[in-house]
Amino acid sequence: MSAFERDGFLVLPQFVSAAACDQLRERALKLVSEFDPQGLVSVFSTREQSRLADDYFLGSADKIRFFFEVDAFLPDGKLKQSKEESINKIGHALHDLDPLFSSFSRTSELQKLVAELGVRDPLLLQSMYIFKQPRIGGEVNCHQDSTFLFTEPIDIVGFWFALEDATIENGCLWVIPGGHEVGLLSRWVRVAEEGMQFQRVGSGSFNEEKLVPLEVPKGTLIALHGLLPHRSLANRSPKSRHAYTLHVKGGQSLYPSDNWLQRPPEMPLRGF
Repeated sequence: MSAFERDGFLVLPQFVSAAACDQLRERALKLVSEFDPQGLVSVFSTREQSRLADDYFLGSADKIRFFFEVDAFLPDGKLKQSKEESINKIGHALHDLDPLFSSFSRTSELQKLVAELGVRDPLLLQSMYIFKQPRIGGEVNCHQDSTFLFTEPIDIVGFWFALEDATIENGCLWVIPGGHEVGLLSRWVRVAEEGMQFQRVGSGSFNEEKLVPLEVPKGTLIALHGLLPHRSLANRSPKSRHAYTLHVKGGQSLYPSDNWLQRPPEMPLRGF
């Protein structure tokens, strides 16, 4: 896996079948159709990171919860369009709580890839289903996954499955090849009663002029080093860009208690 070590990412076309993509997409849509907000609205945004730090979000490590797009609402607080077309993502324990998502996340092919990437005694840490809705799909700022899922040593690997074709028009991933060499720049940590805040840990910076788009067809898997800077632009096209992401850590690495994502003792992390 020299390409992964050199570039910080790996693109694997046709890693999953079109049928498997369709099944996962249908399951996600069914989960949304069954979701009743009951006056609860939690919005996912990287424009204003403090919006993530509500109890609904911070308590989602062992649950299946739903987060709306920032631009899903009218000034009076009503949705611009249907609930199904307004959800930004579902997270963060789909891989443990839903049988279909669990089987999708625990294939022998993925287990083999994780081993080839050097993750020892892997544990499945979190999962997200991302909709990137037509016309209102929000931008995700350039970031490193290890900012939010810090381990010592750093051994986080993210797996991004394209469940639909991902293009520049509908908000594909952009990466900085080799950008993982800059090291970790910041951590997003729990700070007692203050909630969440960023702590600077590195002196470098992202060279966003080197970002390149990863336009990939349905069924592609993109593996991302925890330190690789990546982003996605807003989707203003009429086409959605559904994707499923899974993060894996090594079983022996330290996972600090000030990370935002914290499983309760009665639901420990599991492997493959």
